[in-house]
Amino acid sequence: MSPITYITDCFDGNARARLSTRIGALFGQSPTIVAADGPDPESFAALTLLDCLIATTALGEDGHPTITLLNIAPRDGVWPNGVPFCFFHVGKHLVASTFNPRVLSLVRRELGIDHVHVTDIREAVTAAGFGADDVDKIAGTQFRSLWYLPLLAKWVADGRPVPATETAVPELADDEPTVTVIDNFGNCKLDRRLDLVPGDTLSVARRNDDGSTAYVDVTCYPHLTAVPRNTPGIVPGSSGTGFTELVIRGGSAAEHFGLRPGDALLETVRAQVA
Repeated sequence: MSPITYITDCFDGNARARLSTRIGALFGQSPTIVAADGPDPESFAALTLLDCLIATTALGEDGHPTITLLNIAPRDGVWPNGVPFCFFHVGKHLVASTFNPRVLSLVRRELGIDHVHVTDIREAVTAAGFGADDVDKIAGTQFRSLWYLPLLAKWVADGRPVPATETAVPELADDEPTVTVIDNFGNCKLDRRLDLVPGDTLSVARRNDDGSTAYVDVTCYPHLTAVPRNTPGIVPGSSGTGFTELVIRGGSAAEHFGLRPGDALLETVRAQVA
């Protein structure tokens, strides 16, 4: 059986129980449910999806195919009943996801996933042989990530034909480096690699309690253990393809700088040591 991971912003106890039970009934095993919480669930989901796929493709030996489901549906009113769902493969690994350009931005940039297969719920469910009443229920439900997305993943995993349109993933503007995930140590994972070498310094914005902003020159180090204790540092991190992290060895960089997921790092290179 393929391991199943579900990254979702619907993660309360009731939602977890329903998702686990439905996927268990469809696949014969329950998923690992990952809560996309915090102030910027889209950036969390984008990096987590990339990390999951890198973990499958960089094993060092041939591993089992995996299935990753992802649901981050912006309630922006652009789509009649929410953003559509899509699917794509990275090698033998399947991803079924909401068609959310920001969520897909990192796999586009780092893995070259520039097109995905976008589905229409009514068309896909009708093609699967469901009756008109069930089609209406699945297409019109508030909880499409429960009633439709697991079906889509199951059909694709089983090799069943699913009507879909190959669609380009929009390329987003390359904005300022952003704090994407804050781990349990308070390390701030960014959404990219910064062009820095050990000895370079970076001016990082620190949000003070009174609402003011101060700039702190932070030195780049080759790895975490090279950072002096209780001192801020910039290091190559564990996520993405060597994405940069802002850390404090022995402390929380997030607390020290007042940063949250979704915050721009507000960085400018001040000096470079030859």
